[in-house]
Amino acid sequence: MWGGINRRKFPRANYPCILTVKRKDQQDVLSTQTENIGLGGICVILPRDLGIFAPVEIRLDLLDGQPSIECDGTVVWVIASKGDKKSESFDTGLEFTNLTRKDAIRISSIVEKAIDAQ
Repeated sequence: MWGGINRRKFPRANYPCILTVKRKDQQDVLSTQTENIGLGGICVILPRDLGIFAPVEIRLDLLDGQPSIECDGTVVWVIASKGDKKSESFDTGLEFTNLTRKDAIRISSIVEKAIDAQ
């Protein structure tokens, strides 16, 4: 995972969630696990580059026994990992763009608990 400067306005926590993401203008759905999560968005490792500023559909299972969160998002950064072409992956930052208040409260609660546990 990329270890650059943290310029986020929302704290992030290392918390594993199951995620599916689909670029809005494509049919392919990618499944992965989050690297970290915050109220503003998530960091994931994807097998391909979705493209900077691409609009995406997100389905996020917080593994808390409640229904998955479904919202839109935007790819805000992409960094290719250094590996061979067969195992190339992309650290990707996704920003939530229409998170409901109820879902924001759930994410905020999980982030706070995860940070307190560290």
